[in-house]
Amino acid sequence: MLNETISAISTAYGKGGVAVIRISGDNALEVATRVFKPKAKEIEPRRAYYGEITRDKAIIDDGILTYYKAPNSFTGEDVCEICCHGGIYSTQAVLESVLSSGARLAKAGEFTKRAYINGKLTLSRAEAISNVIDAKTDSQLRLSSSIARGTLSAKVEQIRETIISLISRAYAVIDYPDEDIEDNTYEDMKKSIDSVIAGLDSLKRSYKAGKAVSEGVKTAIIGKPNAGKSSLYNMLLGKELAIVTDIAGTTRDVIENTASIGGVTLCLADTAGIRETNDTVEKIGVTRAIQKIEESELILCVFDYSRKEEAEDIQILDEIKNKNAIGIINKTDTSKCISDDFEKKIKKSFDKVVYISTKDESGLKELSKAISDLYELGNFDLSNDAIVANARQSASVSLALDEALYAKEALSCQMTPDVVCFTLEKALSELNMIDLRDAGEEIVNAIFSRFCVGK
Repeated sequence: MLNETISAISTAYGKGGVAVIRISGDNALEVATRVFKPKAKEIEPRRAYYGEITRDKAIIDDGILTYYKAPNSFTGEDVCEICCHGGIYSTQAVLESVLSSGARLAKAGEFTKRAYINGKLTLSRAEAISNVIDAKTDSQLRLSSSIARGTLSAKVEQIRETIISLISRAYAVIDYPDEDIEDNTYEDMKKSIDSVIAGLDSLKRSYKAGKAVSEGVKTAIIGKPNAGKSSLYNMLLGKELAIVTDIAGTTRDVIENTASIGGVTLCLADTAGIRETNDTVEKIGVTRAIQKIEESELILCVFDYSRKEEAEDIQILDEIKNKNAIGIINKTDTSKCISDDFEKKIKKSFDKVVYISTKDESGLKELSKAISDLYELGNFDLSNDAIVANARQSASVSLALDEALYAKEALSCQMTPDVVCFTLEKALSELNMIDLRDAGEEIVNAIFSRFCVGK
């Protein structure tokens, strides 16, 4: 498959000023020059050439050709990019001409997959490129861009090199049992293992922030009717999406959308007000609200500052016991009617309570900080720190850390060197899975199949 020349439209589908058709493979330049007729006599790498674009010998457009000679290209192969006018039909016509001239249509993510296979990218960097394209928030963009530049891969490689050095020293003890191994050799090994453990532990802890940014946090907004749940939902989204009225029971179903608050990606669900009701439709909405509490990773519990507490408020406190939740006291722009005793009960029920007014948006900064602190975003620089961003990477780091801890214990208990080697090799194998150095073709194909065609 790698000896085939592939092509696809690499710019977004639709009408635009320009479009780019990418060609990659051993015959990329040959295929490109069957379609593109440059004004220059020779095509040199890394220069842009103006010319005419043809199909069946007829001129259909004019544009620019850029040639990248292997291995100095994105894929590591010969690559040509034809830039043409961005009409829907004209772009497709150029692609069809390229395909009829000896290339085949690229599969989803095939350009990036070839870059990975040819050693131009590690897998974590390749995954991050896809996330850069899909980024919906500034935090997602900064994190994905950082990983795409290699911050995570560099940290993983540093830890790998230390483990490899440890394994070589352990094997020296095994291979030369009659040699006197100085005590400081063991001390140096312990220090190196401690360094590995510290590095892996930092990566493991980073996943809480990485997941909160890249994958998002399922978040339910709950409260009794008219506590201001839909107003909070609209305030967090920055637009009026949920209907807000003074009529209790306006929200009867779960409404969902995504917002970035304090750098955290919240997958927000506005729910029906929790209360006893005889209305059949509203009752279904209340059931779904309670179900959302069970499904959510974070719960924003809204209480009404302007009304005395009711049975529903007590029920809500019972529903969120042992849940990851933030207490929100809303309508602070009005006169206080909630009792002091219940206010104290709210503060005891949550690690963090924020006072807000959705009317004048006071307290939004405090709420944003509370959410950011909850997911430890302040501990990391999204643009520069090595951060684990998906469950696959996190699982590999956790397993590698377990093996490194066991290796330290084995060394401290003066177990035989082969036990230390065995655990360190398992740690190395788990760490290799982050960039899939040991992965089979099926796993690699599954990952790149999520990419768009043309990338």
